[in-house]
Amino acid sequence: MTADSAESEVTRWWWVRHAPVVGHDGRIYGQSDVPCDTSDSQAFAALAALLPERAVWVTSHLSRTTLTADAIATAGLEAPGHVVEEDLSEQNFGHWQAMTWAEIQTGFAAEYTEFWRSPLAVAPLGGESFTDLMARVTPVIYRLTAEYRGRDIIAVTHGGTIRSALAHALALTPEAAMAIKVDNLSVTRLDHVPGGAMHGHGGAWRVHGINHPPR
Repeated sequence: MTADSAESEVTRWWWVRHAPVVGHDGRIYGQSDVPCDTSDSQAFAALAALLPERAVWVTSHLSRTTLTADAIATAGLEAPGHVVEEDLSEQNFGHWQAMTWAEIQTGFAAEYTEFWRSPLAVAPLGGESFTDLMARVTPVIYRLTAEYRGRDIIAVTHGGTIRSALAHALALTPEAAMAIKVDNLSVTRLDHVPGGAMHGHGGAWRVHGINHPPR
């Protein structure tokens, strides 16, 4: 296999975090379907110029990702449609969604204490832990990588989802992954290279950039 043919098998993931959420007033939104602000035309124009043409577009089922993808397309990048993957959505905070941490501490004192003993492994009441989030995101990444091998994939998703992808690619602990900053409308680029094995899956990952601003 020549270097050019090997490179043609590389699958390029362009992870974009959705536009800023509005109106949450410090409340945990998790998988709640909250609105986002897509008014930053300069940022969306920069994303449209940065991201590749003829890519596969993937979003979660939450409107803040689909609206962000639509705004990028409106700014000048053709997007023929989105593959919607519910398992690429944000962490589910269960009964704690739409509450503040102060309200949780008052209303769910025992569960609040237990959560903060190990916040990445313990699930919020009725929800999932960050470790759970990592476990559901990884299979989707590999399924789509196999389905769209050798192509560009623009995945407009969430901060927790992107940290999960990085945790897998870099073999990070959940604690290390949570230390990574993922800004709204930032781009994180990961390539999947076939061959060999890594973390129990075929192929390996290379990182081109994390949390790049759109401009």
